[in-house]
Amino acid sequence: MTRTTPPESAPRRIGLMGGSFDPVHAAHVRLAEVALHTLALDEVRWIPVGQPWQKARQLASAEHRLAMVRLATAHEPRFVVDPIETLRSGPSYTLDTVRELQQADRATVPAQWFLIIGQDQYANLPTWHGWPELLERVTLAVACRGDAPPQTPAALQGVAHHCQTLPLPPMRVSSTDIRARLARGESPQSLGDAMASEAVARYIANHQLYAPGDHR
Repeated sequence: MTRTTPPESAPRRIGLMGGSFDPVHAAHVRLAEVALHTLALDEVRWIPVGQPWQKARQLASAEHRLAMVRLATAHEPRFVVDPIETLRSGPSYTLDTVRELQQADRATVPAQWFLIIGQDQYANLPTWHGWPELLERVTLAVACRGDAPPQTPAALQGVAHHCQTLPLPPMRVSSTDIRARLARGESPQSLGDAMASEAVARYIANHQLYAPGDHR
């Protein structure tokens, strides 16, 4: 009788989607959906930042931002919201998060990790804490708006790293613009397609987030 060796399990493909998500909006959701399908990911792990080291302004509380991301991602079972950075004290460095996730993952089936970022983050990546090690640990998945591929930052030219392009349709929406419009007294429901979902719009309205006299 011949004994056959069962095939090894293929590495899981995990996308990491970090950000302030203050608030999460439609372009965030669209980028995660594009990454999920373009890269054939098993999951996209959404990671709201705890204490952003490159932002001086005060964010909405972690509780509110986590709640909004959970509402925005409820339609897709392969979206997973991870509070890892909000539970860690001190500045939130992506490298620390990736190290922690990969260390925890060693006891399970190996995974291939994709860091989902926009072109602006790609350009700024050489300023990130521990970026050379980060590039050794993940494949970058960079959003490309329009037909032009992302431009490799000068500091990364000649540095070996894996990078894939995500074809993201043009979307003129940002958290900064949403906060500004809400601060002028516009209702979340009036922002239409800019919002991540109707549930997120209702949550912002119910908690009076970003409105004049913000009750965060």
